[in-house]
Amino acid sequence: MAFERPAPDLNKLQIAWDEWERGEQLPGKVLANLKTAGMAEVLHELVTSGWVPGSSTSE
Repeated sequence: MAFERPAPDLNKLQIAWDEWERGEQLPGKVLANLKTAGMAEVLHELVTSGWVPGSSTSE
């Protein structure tokens, strides 16, 4: 039986990042949390969609 990764969880990604910025978690724990919350998938989707920092679709 193959393991199927859950869909990325943007709320968990935000929480992990906020904990890092507040200094509440060590770097290794933050990286683990970002990985399990789907950061790689989110970044891949952003790259393949052509998103660039500072761009907005609401203009």
